[in-house]
Amino acid sequence: MELDLIIVGAGPAGLSLARALRGSGLNVTLLEQQSLAAVQNPTFDGREIALTQHSAELMRQLGLWPLLGEANIAPLKDALVLDGGVGSTQSRMRISHHLSPKPELGFLVANHHIRRAAHEAAMGEGDGPAPTLRCGEQVTGIRTDAQSARLTLASGETLQARLVVAADSRHSSTRRAMGIAADMHDYGRTMLVCNMTHPQPHEETAWEWFDHGQTLALLPMNPDPASGLPRSSVVLTLPHQDIQPLLDMDETAFNRAMTSRFGGQLGDMRLTSTRHAYPLVGVWARRLVAQRFAAVGDAAVGMHPVTAHGFNLGLRSIDTLSRALIQAHQGGQDIASPQLLERYHQTHQRAARGLYMATHAVATLYTREHVPARWLRRGMVELGERFTPFKRAVAASLTGLG
Repeated sequence: MELDLIIVGAGPAGLSLARALRGSGLNVTLLEQQSLAAVQNPTFDGREIALTQHSAELMRQLGLWPLLGEANIAPLKDALVLDGGVGSTQSRMRISHHLSPKPELGFLVANHHIRRAAHEAAMGEGDGPAPTLRCGEQVTGIRTDAQSARLTLASGETLQARLVVAADSRHSSTRRAMGIAADMHDYGRTMLVCNMTHPQPHEETAWEWFDHGQTLALLPMNPDPASGLPRSSVVLTLPHQDIQPLLDMDETAFNRAMTSRFGGQLGDMRLTSTRHAYPLVGVWARRLVAQRFAAVGDAAVGMHPVTAHGFNLGLRSIDTLSRALIQAHQGGQDIASPQLLERYHQTHQRAARGLYMATHAVATLYTREHVPARWLRRGMVELGERFTPFKRAVAASLTGLG
């Protein structure tokens, strides 16, 4: 079977790219290892995605935004950075939405809602025929030459296309099969994520709290439907061996432990979801393209979540590549020409490099516990709070409008 484009991975990135190419005249097939049921109705995985204003606009253009459901979109008005323990020694820097041209810095949406909406947008009614989605398929081999790319599936079937795009996670086996090296940084930490209610309001403010020996994040959600109490996505980052005991605790003990870790600042916290854990690994692909091949989303750049730019950066890669592919196809040009792919590589790596390096620097600094690092962290937060131009720049970065 010969196709224009094969996308390996039907997660949010792969499905969003397929949606962006609908109506272009390109013949697109998606390959996904998971079952069709898992792609159509993804389950809660604990992850809340912070979307910038720019990403929200891209999702509106793709038709994903209205499919999320208004009740599943929580406004993120302000951001609060804290350093140190509770009390007079704690430093704070608030990034207000008043520093940006929008009434909120961004939005919070659960990852499984984004996955569901991406599937509906890509495969439902829309402009042009829907792409072909083949689930339960594993790619076992890939070969490319000047004319085409050929994929071998676990079944023995061979597919041929003009271009292959990897959208199969930061640990992309497709990228690896193409011989593309990636720099991986294991931070030696694991994050535990879940949803919790608390009596004190979150005021639609996201917290990033660099406490001694732990990092805590609080992502404001819409009120709990059952109790009406304020609800947040809670992210606790610890050395891996310290996470498992928290996963094994009964609910009552876990509630007490999290209330204590947050210093009681939100009152008694109550678990309202399942708990999930994810090791923290940053990935920087040294190349985003090869002969008749490109990588998007996390397969291109896998970010540490501390600056909340992972999926936002992935959407930028999809926007950049899809525009180039559509323009080439409409002009009767090769959609996998070396010139087109190199332009995509240069454009997206240029957009990602600064964010990736800054995120890595912040994540590294705020996981060090020796005294000089603590002094430096505190000084940076206190200086940032007093320096409005810096906070304005951070606000621009959080909205994606900078």
